[in-house]
Amino acid sequence: EEVPQPKILFKSSARILTQSLRRTIRDAGLVSEHVKIEATGDMLKINAVGDMGSIFSEWERGADELLELKVEEDSDATFTLSYLRDIVNTAGVSSEVATLELSKDMPIRMDFELPQGKLVYYLAPCIGA
Repeated sequence: EEVPQPKILFKSSARILTQSLRRTIRDAGLVSEHVKIEATGDMLKINAVGDMGSIFSEWERGADELLELKVEEDSDATFTLSYLRDIVNTAGVSSEVATLELSKDMPIRMDFELPQGKLVYYLAPCIGA
């Protein structure tokens, strides 16, 4: 039985090497419980700020790790790091490439490419975090 997909109009998408995404999420866990993902113009940004410091990762269009970036409208949302880490660590073990789709303060869709298909996850943002 196929589960219906949420009807969300995503304004930005990025294909990134899963290894880079996993490393960034791991590092963000050192300083915060939340992570902000942002797609603007020619950049994908992931950052976390907490009492212990801050982690900022940025990939410009054309960077080796950022395979593709489409930004119809600047998009950003903040997510609970523990959920994001679980998704990325579980799916990232078997996948080399992840596609992130997001819009302003909306759930993120994460597709992990696999040899025989793909894994798709949705994660709701933290509002007010």
